Amino acid sequence: MASLNKVMLIGNVGRDPEMRYMASGTAQTQFSLAVNRNFRGQDGNCREETEWFNIVAWADLAERLSQNVAKGKQVYVEGRLQTRTWDDDQGVKHYRTEVIANSVLVLGPREREGGGGSRGGDDWGEPGEAPRRRAGAAFQPAGEEIDADDLPFE
Repeated sequence: MASLNKVMLIGNVGRDPEMRYMASGTAQTQFSLAVNRNFRGQDGNCREETEWFNIVAWADLAERLSQNVAKGKQVYVEGRLQTRTWDDDQGVKHYRTEVIANSVLVLGPREREGGGGSRGGDDWGEPGEAPRRRAGAAFQPAGEEIDADDLPFE
């Protein structure tokens, strides 16, 4: 029987990424992601609900994210769900569900050293892969931001 564990999220980074190195020397970066959902309530009024996700990236992807992503940036994250469990000092079991990122696309403008800005759209994939541009990004007019509606899925 086939199975699938895949997550695709678009949201705003809730806190600056925190990078650390494991004892093995592998980089790990963590940050929170706020994803909004707009809907009409039973009373007919429009409402917005925010869901928070814990994002974890490893190796080269972790290092690139810690250097290029900051609080408030809009990003597209693709990865898988993973739940960790542990017992604290009092024997209480804790659970934490995280999105293990394998690809991140920065949406919108991005600051560069020297004060110049550029369009967003840098995509970082699996560890060890070189950064690549999203298909079609080269045909966007200079200075135009990438909108979530431009992503290649419905």
